[in-house]
Amino acid sequence: MEFSIDKVIEVLERTPFVLEKLLQNISPAMAMNNEGKDTFSPYDVLGHLIHGERTDWIPRMEIILSNRTDRTFQPYDRFAQFTESKGKTLDELLAEFKELRKKNIEALKSKIPGEKDLIKTAMHPSLGMVTLQQLLATWVAHDLNHIAQIARVMAKQYKEEVGPWVEYLPILTR
Repeated sequence: MEFSIDKVIEVLERTPFVLEKLLQNISPAMAMNNEGKDTFSPYDVLGHLIHGERTDWIPRMEIILSNRTDRTFQPYDRFAQFTESKGKTLDELLAEFKELRKKNIEALKSKIPGEKDLIKTAMHPSLGMVTLQQLLATWVAHDLNHIAQIARVMAKQYKEEVGPWVEYLPILTR
């Protein structure tokens, strides 16, 4: 597939609605279960996405597009949600994510980069030089990865109950 901002926005705009339909009013057991030690529940994933909306995608895009001499990203805290989401309900997180994503899509649209901007670079603390195009493509893949993760975690709640059909459901065994 050829990269385009329109295709990026096409997915990014849909993510809050997908998550809302999947998670709104879901039982606490389904929202809070995970796959074991050091893994995320659907609730945790949503908090992680919110943290990314605040500190990752648009702030990093702005660094890449800036005229600063030092265009180095700050390290991203992949576990900040465990503190930031404390005391919030799943529905509060869904509303917060929806609002933050709307603002970030507006920011992206207001700064839609040209072809030359997509090859501009910044320094990632662990990956080295990255381009704006790579950052934006990663934002999309990151969303889809976490939607799949939420679906997998939820499906695994039924692993024992499906009985012999488990052999036909790779989502339960990966």
